[in-house]
Amino acid sequence: MSLAGGKKVPLRKGNISVVYEDDWLLVVNKPPGLLTIPAPKRYNRTLLEILNDNLKHNGIEYRLHPCHRLDQQTSGLIIFAKGKSIQKKMMQEFKDRRVSKTYFAFVKGTLTKQEGLIKYSIQGKAALTHYRVIKKFNDFTLVGVHPLTGRKNQIRIHFKQIGHPLLGEDRFAFRRDFKIKTKRLCLHARRLDFIHPVTGEDIHLEAELPVHFRRFLDNTSVPEKI
Repeated sequence: MSLAGGKKVPLRKGNISVVYEDDWLLVVNKPPGLLTIPAPKRYNRTLLEILNDNLKHNGIEYRLHPCHRLDQQTSGLIIFAKGKSIQKKMMQEFKDRRVSKTYFAFVKGTLTKQEGLIKYSIQGKAALTHYRVIKKFNDFTLVGVHPLTGRKNQIRIHFKQIGHPLLGEDRFAFRRDFKIKTKRLCLHARRLDFIHPVTGEDIHLEAELPVHFRRFLDNTSVPEKI
């Protein structure tokens, strides 16, 4: 295990925390409101820039490369590779659907089914999202979501299409129409399960919920795995 010379990422900056790290991969818990990588006409600091600037400041020569993305307003687990070759291997895992992703989401209203499969296509391409109700509250529901395909904004679009947009949604629904008010999109990448592309080890990771999620839960317990 010598790719990074044994040097770990010296990071606990603000509300960005390391969830997992070895000589090939770094997984952090992305806070909401932070871009993963630079986007056209958006000049905010990105998670990638923050991480690589931190490495440079500490005299570490390798650079991190994103293996997938999260929307700016989505919080949770995101994987970076310590080198292009590892990035390619990990991205292939995503492409081959060998990475299991679990999201927590608060959605508007009460879902009639305890679980279901949303099949609406997105931009003419097949898209599948499985969900399971975790807990019902007044006027909103906490669901565990497993996207089976990887279309852009898939979860947000799918729940809008079935009449239960995510709380805090301001792109695919009108936020003013919600009884429950929140300034943040209530979508969190809670778990990642995959086989390590180098070691072959089973990796199971979980990210702490952001503050606005914990406020909604109000000390209500939820299952560790869904």
